[in-house]
Amino acid sequence: MSRGGRRKFNDEPERRCIATGEVQHKAGLIRFVVGPDGEIVPDLAHKLPGRGIWVAADRAALEKASAKGLFSRAAKTQVKVPADLVDLVEAGVARRVVELISLTRKSGRAVAGFEKVKGWLAEGRAKVLFQASDGSERGKGKLWTPTGGRWFGCLTASELGLSFGRDHVIHGALAASGLTDKVILEAGRLTGLRGHDGGNTAIGKE
Repeated sequence: MSRGGRRKFNDEPERRCIATGEVQHKAGLIRFVVGPDGEIVPDLAHKLPGRGIWVAADRAALEKASAKGLFSRAAKTQVKVPADLVDLVEAGVARRVVELISLTRKSGRAVAGFEKVKGWLAEGRAKVLFQASDGSERGKGKLWTPTGGRWFGCLTASELGLSFGRDHVIHGALAASGLTDKVILEAGRLTGLRGHDGGNTAIGKE
């Protein structure tokens, strides 16, 4: 069982990361375009016009691309790179994860709170388990990664709480759905951007 790892999107087009040189599915990459003013702009939804420049959803890769002039090389012209580009991308992806979980909750396919999440795990209803990165390790260790599903620890308690309309949430679970698939994709990107998985204390369950 992968600890918040990225899914395999075999039908996704592939692109080459300008920082690592590796070719991978678009699901694991961040797309950028050159704006009208010559500044690099993150295109997190992959919808902005223009030729895409792709970088792995990984903090080190983004920092390298920014520091080594790789965006200008890929664009074949001099471009401006915001000094806080990596932080902008991280904040943008985190916002997308929070919003997608919120939509999943509103559709009736997400619950929060230890007992409710434990119940969904026991019943096999949960496909994804979220646990706050700053939550109690002891409490988080009492739950387990859904069989055949995913675990993520890339959100803080306040971020996860925002998804559920609360001040803070430590445990959240999502049932299978198209929205949940999108959450998995974005949470995989956020895990890479934040450089760690938050410390997976959820136990495995075969």
